[in-house]
Amino acid sequence: MRPVGSHTPTSGGLARAALPYVDAAGSEVVQVYVSNSRGWALPAGDPTQDALFRDGCAERAVPVFIHASLLVNLGSPTAATVQRSAETLAHALRRGRAIGARGVVFHAGSAVDAGHAEAAMRQVRETLLPLLDEAAAAGGPMLLVEPSAGGGRSLASRVEHLGPYLDAVDRHPGLGVCFDTCHAWAAGHDLAAEGGMTATLDTLVATVGADRLRLVHANDSKDLCGSTRDRHENIGKGSIGEPAFAELMAHPATAGIPVVVETPTEKHEGHAADIATLKRLHP
Repeated sequence: MRPVGSHTPTSGGLARAALPYVDAAGSEVVQVYVSNSRGWALPAGDPTQDALFRDGCAERAVPVFIHASLLVNLGSPTAATVQRSAETLAHALRRGRAIGARGVVFHAGSAVDAGHAEAAMRQVRETLLPLLDEAAAAGGPMLLVEPSAGGGRSLASRVEHLGPYLDAVDRHPGLGVCFDTCHAWAAGHDLAAEGGMTATLDTLVATVGADRLRLVHANDSKDLCGSTRDRHENIGKGSIGEPAFAELMAHPATAGIPVVVETPTEKHEGHAADIATLKRLHP
């Protein structure tokens, strides 16, 4: 089976906000932010809320994932950004251990400037290797790199770009992959073509191996294939369409892999509908 859930709000307290949302949406997996999605502040967290959330998810058998701040960019030509990115990932890993998270998702990043690409990949190596070693020694969580929607000198957008990214850290076993359907579509993978999702996932497995994929972000798109625009739409309501998501839910690579929706929603109702749609498409 492929557990299906959503990115879940935590405003007002991790357990206080997230657990009722999980129940109302019918989530079988939960993804949360543990810091501001568009800021560098690194809050310590509330130990009481952490324990209640961790225990509540364990009681529900709901796996937990963290999405790191969207500002994280290990390829940036600005040294302060790289340093803050490293600190943000270290914080997310610590918070992940406190709340029982399986993985921490972060965007692959961008070199920004054309002449910075080689140095950007060195930065990925120098920053990630110590974090991966530390996480492995501590028993997790895993770091999960998520290819971007493309554009802006991205270090990894198409799934085949993950090969050089993994090579930069010697294919460290602690680095997994998060596959985002909207990002892949925006980067030029024609998931809507018959067999398009299947072919893309086949390429992903051929590039990274059969055991790297640890999380899927299932999002339809408001834009055309290859747009490099990351604008999510509800499942089946966008330009990717339901048949592609049926292929996603049937592909051997996603067997047992948690699936998270990050789609537009009004409170829990939108996520409940998208979760139900993906469950219906599950073979």
